[in-house]
Amino acid sequence: MIRPLAFLAALGLVAGTAQAADLARAEAIVSQVCHLCHGKEGENSNAVYPRLAGQSAAYITKQLTDFKSGLRKGTMNSMAEGLDEADIAALGAYFSSKPPQAHRVSEPEFAAVGEYIYKNGNKWSGVASCASCHGAEAAGTDTLPRLAGQHARYLVIQLKDFNTRERTNDNAVMQSIASKLTELEIEAVARYLSGK
Repeated sequence: MIRPLAFLAALGLVAGTAQAADLARAEAIVSQVCHLCHGKEGENSNAVYPRLAGQSAAYITKQLTDFKSGLRKGTMNSMAEGLDEADIAALGAYFSSKPPQAHRVSEPEFAAVGEYIYKNGNKWSGVASCASCHGAEAAGTDTLPRLAGQHARYLVIQLKDFNTRERTNDNAVMQSIASKLTELEIEAVARYLSGK
């Protein structure tokens, strides 16, 4: 007769071994390809590419799946092409396990304007508070990205792409919001978030 505790312990061991294998698989992919743009720890220094450290595994998985299917367009389409579902899930788990780093904000006074918009929106132009969806700490959710600590330049590019409909996924709400933001508001919010 199999004892319940022994059986549960064996299941835990198998699950732990599988998870370690998945993370090893992800680490191999990161070492071969991803590190060039995103860094080994998901904390790249190139402002054109997003920081992935601490991003939700579910969000990363969705974005890679969207790139692979062509729902989201960009450089990542060809990178995601050769990934299977297990690779994508492993990469999501890998980058979500990496701790995001704090970064120095440039132009703190200007970033304070961005903080106000992030937390309160702009009632005169109809821009909703970013915090109402992305959270008070900009940590995101399984379906919305972590924005805290993201490169300001990357955030500016994404907001502009939402506005011009160049961003082809996750766009219904963000297109409406981005179209109401001024250039200065976009820059201010991006500076604020980059320093969180």
